[in-house]
Amino acid sequence: MQQELRELFRSDTGEQAETVTELSAAGSNRRYFRMKSAHYSRIGVAGTSADENRAFIYLSDHFRKKGIAVPQVYAASGDGMYYVQEDLGDCLLFDALAESRASGHYGEKELLLLKKTMTALPVLQCGGAEGMDFSFGYPQPAFDRRTVLWDLNYFKYCFLKASGIEFQEDRLEDDFEQMADILLEEPFDTFMHRDFQARNVMIRDGEPFFIDFQGGRRGPLHYDVASFLWQARAAYPDQLREQLLAAYIEALQPFRPVDPARFRARLRHFILFRCLQLLGAYGYRGLFEKKSAFVQAIPDAVEMLVKLLEPGFPEYPCLAEALRALVGSKKFRKLPPQPGLTVTVYSFSYKKGIPEDYSGNGGGFVFDCRAIHNPGRYEAYRNLTGLDEPVIRFLESDGEIQAFLQPARQLADASVERYLERDFTNLTLCFGCTGGRHRSVYSARSMAEHLRQKYEIRVVLIHRELGIQKEWEQTET
Repeated sequence: MQQELRELFRSDTGEQAETVTELSAAGSNRRYFRMKSAHYSRIGVAGTSADENRAFIYLSDHFRKKGIAVPQVYAASGDGMYYVQEDLGDCLLFDALAESRASGHYGEKELLLLKKTMTALPVLQCGGAEGMDFSFGYPQPAFDRRTVLWDLNYFKYCFLKASGIEFQEDRLEDDFEQMADILLEEPFDTFMHRDFQARNVMIRDGEPFFIDFQGGRRGPLHYDVASFLWQARAAYPDQLREQLLAAYIEALQPFRPVDPARFRARLRHFILFRCLQLLGAYGYRGLFEKKSAFVQAIPDAVEMLVKLLEPGFPEYPCLAEALRALVGSKKFRKLPPQPGLTVTVYSFSYKKGIPEDYSGNGGGFVFDCRAIHNPGRYEAYRNLTGLDEPVIRFLESDGEIQAFLQPARQLADASVERYLERDFTNLTLCFGCTGGRHRSVYSARSMAEHLRQKYEIRVVLIHRELGIQKEWEQTET
């Protein structure tokens, strides 16, 4: 894989890549590498679908010809599986807003970035659609009825049924058909990003660049607006949402005059649809695949539903009834903040990225276990984990793991004691290795057991790649 990307880098720049560093791909199956030589820096991309890659390459070229800020593709392999694109740096809009998201206060700098993003969106949607060959759309060229019903049934099967909420399936299907009618009742000839959110906007020199648009297609304007402003994890305050929506509608007027009141009335249905999409994804990844980060995200989407349901949705009586039961249940609602200190200890795979700190605190440590002798290299241990006795004996036999953990415990202890003195509420400790199954699992469990025995604190242990989560409250010894 890297050899193909190195060849593309050389053909583009005329220089050999001196360093190749894999970047986090978040939830994507695509793999990204930062490639650097003496004079150039590029991002190498290895995809799993030639059609998806070709969609990105075509759209990138098309948008750049329109003057739209997207990364340039410099070279691509003949089979369409690899390409090299412009390196826009490391600043995602989502990261640039981290402090504001935690505090709830958006200053002038953050507000300017958001307004620039929302006023650039109509240019992408309307200007970008001019002359576009939508047949390149992946996996399909347009947002259509089949797409709507797929996503609604994804919500039904992966979240609603798993939630234990009672509903009449035939009536719910009638509501799904009605929602499809409403979402598709107006013709559209505009481009829909499909995953427009702050993680898919990069900031370079104070300007937003759109990325990850390979799933884009012909679709309604409202979809991307709902995706961005009502993205559950973004948690924008209502007043800020209204400011940004007003800025978007004003920027849209030169392309196609719209009635703001009518636009908002239709937008409500797209917001509800996107919320159901999110719950379907969180249900599948969290409730079925047992990935804790997605389980933790469910309450944010449910909180959005609370406000959405206030005016009601008489168009969807059965769905609205089920959703009211859902938000009325304590099962998926946000719990009040835990008193005292919570230490969350993760094991993870570096291939899938460092775990996100969902507390918003941002404090803690990431410990790299990859220098430790790896039992995963041996057939006898490959299908076991750091929770299994043979792996534990292997790791403890040469003393490497204990020499690694001793200073890690000292660092953790010092932070815990200072956090307790200062009444801080959250600390995150992460242990990473190659696959997230052996060395990091052993280390994370060892750290969690050490902390819960030494301190009267709440300890949460999450083996991310194994889908295992365990908690010890302060009263436990």
